[in-house]
Amino acid sequence: MRVLKPTAATSADGTLPLFDASEFRPETKAVEEFRDFTEASDRFDLVRKTYHEMHTKQTVAYVEEQQKLWCKFDHAEMTMMEALEELNKLVDDSDPDVDIPNIVHAFQTAERIREKHPDNEWFQFVGLIHDAGKVMAIWGQPQWSTVGDTFVVGCKPESSIVFHEQFAENPDNDHVVYSTKHGMYTPNCGLSNVTMSWGHDEYLYKVLLHNKASIPEEGLYMIRYHSFYPWHTGGSYQHLLDDTDKEMLKWIKEFNQFDLYSKSDKLPNVEELKPYYQRLCDKFCPGVLKW
Repeated sequence: MRVLKPTAATSADGTLPLFDASEFRPETKAVEEFRDFTEASDRFDLVRKTYHEMHTKQTVAYVEEQQKLWCKFDHAEMTMMEALEELNKLVDDSDPDVDIPNIVHAFQTAERIREKHPDNEWFQFVGLIHDAGKVMAIWGQPQWSTVGDTFVVGCKPESSIVFHEQFAENPDNDHVVYSTKHGMYTPNCGLSNVTMSWGHDEYLYKVLLHNKASIPEEGLYMIRYHSFYPWHTGGSYQHLLDDTDKEMLKWIKEFNQFDLYSKSDKLPNVEELKPYYQRLCDKFCPGVLKW
């Protein structure tokens, strides 16, 4: 692995706190309690604060700036497995219920998919790598621009976005075009033609395209839109969807059941599983990648 850009400061134990506001759930919550944004607690206040920064700072101009910064792919050169191992440094120390590294969630998700889809290797691989874009935090990217639910910039925010009222403070809210329903887009232009808020989903999607990963379109949709809850769960942005988006929705819903509900008391033995998943890395995204 060759790191090309300075990394963010870590704590004394070598870890970097990463609070994932999109994973507002402890290890053993019942399914109906996952993604509960109504719970009053110190952690809830941190969730709200993270989203407030995201919803007030992620403008069209900001996202364009991030695309230019990160799509140079000059932060590091490392294999996919090395990137996953970097997730060992990303631990959410603000959550009293979840204190496991992000790499454990990666293998949990992949293994749960493998149980239900034993013959679909690309699906398993997507489960393994779907959060690898969080390595942006290693290079100092703020959490509100790394984790959390995503949304479309350049048009009026949909009411299904969590903490929707915060967008009143976003500068684009006063823009003559960006504040309208369709904004800078044409009706049913397709999600491939809109600009998403910047985060680990979009970054990993761009990394995979740049490095010519051999993942089918269904898998790329899962990676790019798995945090786009206002669409795949809230049912919003119908006026921007094209036929391909509507067809791909079933794949994202299939994936998200493994991502959202994969955390459990049973932790995978990462070292034992690595040889199997290294083979998948070599198959779908081999060699040293530019990040």
